[in-house]
Amino acid sequence: MDSPDPTLLVVDDEEFNRKLLVRQLNKEGYPNIDVAENGQQALEMIRLTGYDLVMMDIEMPEMSGIELLEILKSDMRLRDVPVIMISGVEEMDSIVKCIELGAEDYLSKPFNPVMLRARVSAGLEKKRLKDLESLHFNQLKTEKKKSDRLLNVVLPASIASELKATGKVVPRRYDNTAILFCDIVSFTDYCDVHTPEEVVSGLQSLFVEFEKITSRNEMEKIKTIGDEFMAAAGLTRQNFTPLLSAVKCGLEMIEATMKLNIGWQVRVGVHAGSVVGGIVGEEKYQFDVWGDTVNVAARMTGLGDPGKVMMTYESWLEVQDECEGRSLGRVEIKGKGQIEVVECYGLQ
Repeated sequence: MDSPDPTLLVVDDEEFNRKLLVRQLNKEGYPNIDVAENGQQALEMIRLTGYDLVMMDIEMPEMSGIELLEILKSDMRLRDVPVIMISGVEEMDSIVKCIELGAEDYLSKPFNPVMLRARVSAGLEKKRLKDLESLHFNQLKTEKKKSDRLLNVVLPASIASELKATGKVVPRRYDNTAILFCDIVSFTDYCDVHTPEEVVSGLQSLFVEFEKITSRNEMEKIKTIGDEFMAAAGLTRQNFTPLLSAVKCGLEMIEATMKLNIGWQVRVGVHAGSVVGGIVGEEKYQFDVWGDTVNVAARMTGLGDPGKVMMTYESWLEVQDECEGRSLGRVEIKGKGQIEVVECYGLQ
């Protein structure tokens, strides 16, 4: 598709000069030409219309060409419009000043057709290249915004910021961090008797709600693993009561699952302690956490009845003043032996 003809503006207080210049520009193949009688009128027109090139006389009433040029080059929206100054032979000092102010070129009276063609063509080419540069820059900005949004979806905000700033994320140990796991009861059986569309739609609705609940309780989503949702409190966001936040989050997740009326029940396990966090992978990398705290929280998830938040007795002691619960006694936990487990079923 051919590019549209450029739009030019001729500014001169003498009608004869305006008509002569317009006629010569028409002969050179430029049909879209506006005219102005003085600098003030030209300024108003330029602000309303995106001209590709302005050709203007130096000496004009109301506002001279030099005054107009100063205004154009100081305006961040108009400074890139190419300007060719029109001068008499005796105005060379003024031409020099105009070039210093930012004019692209000058054209002496009477107009030489060859010089007119060359200088207009050069001015328009400069405008075209500037427009391409601006377009490319805007495309890069758009792509960067998309990349940043994707990065902030995949990674916690502070981790994404560190990765963008330094190109890497330093592995760290995070103390007093609460880990939450929430999984769907009998999810495999559900998948066997429902369509893929129903399965994915249900997971989408549930996990979107879980993300809102996580954020509301000052926690961060770490990842989803099949039907399991993992989140953390006190990791990269400051949280003075991470375990209590995790318990509240788990109870809200249980309530939200029932309200969605999908027919699912969920189990929640929480634990608090020290974890190691960092980014793994190169192509599909993700931020992850490891350690005994993570393992215990995961194993709590499979204990007790659906619709409860499970934790160790030691964890319960930290939140007992704010929560309602009951002991399940001592339970064999892989890698930990027998430990007392408590199920939390509400807040006080």
